[in-house]
Amino acid sequence: MTKVAIVYYSSYGSTHAMAQRLAETAEKRGAEVRLRHVKETAPAEAYGAQEAWKAHVDAMADEPVAAPEDLEWADVVVMGSPTRYGHVTSQMQGFIDTLGPLWSEGKLADKVYTAFTSSQTKHGGQETTLQAFHTTFAHLGGIIVPPGYTDPVKFTDGNPYGVGKVTGAGGDLDDDDHAVLDHLVTRAITIAERLNGSAAA
Repeated sequence: MTKVAIVYYSSYGSTHAMAQRLAETAEKRGAEVRLRHVKETAPAEAYGAQEAWKAHVDAMADEPVAAPEDLEWADVVVMGSPTRYGHVTSQMQGFIDTLGPLWSEGKLADKVYTAFTSSQTKHGGQETTLQAFHTTFAHLGGIIVPPGYTDPVKFTDGNPYGVGKVTGAGGDLDDDDHAVLDHLVTRAITIAERLNGSAAA
């Protein structure tokens, strides 16, 4: 059974919804899944002033929080973050900065890594955010598995680096979003199975 860690940060819930879809699809594919959110590190006065942000913080209060050991455990690591100025959020970067001890022991290498993001606008820095994840994965010694255009569904979001969702005014996931998320995690699991010599691949 392939072990999949889905580690993400979400402010308002869109990236959370993406992570949930990835987890559901991975489980249907037969994987063992850890769905873990990166804890909120913004000051309470910041998120408390925005109703939707505070509501999401409150909703996640009892959900499992990501730890470096979740990456060590996994065969496949799927990481997600909203785009902030063309990069991952400070919360996600803070989590990445805790990976040093495991990185120094080589315990995060030789795993399949892939990524997803969301942004308010169509050209809001999704590609650079995904590439920032890829840079981190390279430093970890990971095997970066982008979706490319390996399935026709990728022409719906046009993003070969990972999966990006434009949230706009609403942000609910539609059928196209589900399709590209399903392809992302299924491809990552399939490549991991091949690397591990699984007959299922």
